[in-house]
Amino acid sequence: MNRDILDILNKKGNKGAEEVALIMREKNLLINELFRGVTGSNKRVKNASIKTLAIISRDKPTILYPYYKFFVNLIDNDDKILKWNAIDIVGNLSYIDSKNKLDTKLIKKYFNLLSNEVMITAAHSVDNLWKFALNKPRFHKKITTELLKIDTIKRNPECNNIIIGKTILAFKKYFHLVEDKDSVFSFVKRHLNNKRGGTRKKAEEFLKKFNP
Repeated sequence: MNRDILDILNKKGNKGAEEVALIMREKNLLINELFRGVTGSNKRVKNASIKTLAIISRDKPTILYPYYKFFVNLIDNDDKILKWNAIDIVGNLSYIDSKNKLDTKLIKKYFNLLSNEVMITAAHSVDNLWKFALNKPRFHKKITTELLKIDTIKRNPECNNIIIGKTILAFKKYFHLVEDKDSVFSFVKRHLNNKRGGTRKKAEEFLKKFNP
């Protein structure tokens, strides 16, 4: 069975991730095989293994919680696929962080990613900071402060407009916790005329819901 897991990922790549995730949820003693896949040299298996772990973190995060530090360390990896999935996995693990492993140092790591020159890296950070705001309310004020700066970061204008749209969606996720609602409203209103249609629509929908 152990070899079957990596064989599936080698043959099917990312398309086999859901299949293997289902196996893992039923037989989580095989988890070490996926870690072997992530740390191995076969790029196809590596990518599919980390995707499988991301699926597991979404559907059954308790399986991966004992390996929290492994995923935190992967956030600094030069391999972008590993990095992006690790950012998401740690975000999903925040839902069950009973031992409060998510600390100020890690939050700052995500803040630093917001200005990463690679747009997708910054986008993954935004997509998970709202999870931290929900699951670790003591951080939500600082998270809001950092997200409000997102449109001041220097990057390709179109990329920045995409990130701004994601930030509006992030605020939408935990707006009930936001103390300085006026600042968020001001941020959103600034982008009612955003050059990116999708971002304008997100701003309109946000204000329609929270500031009719």
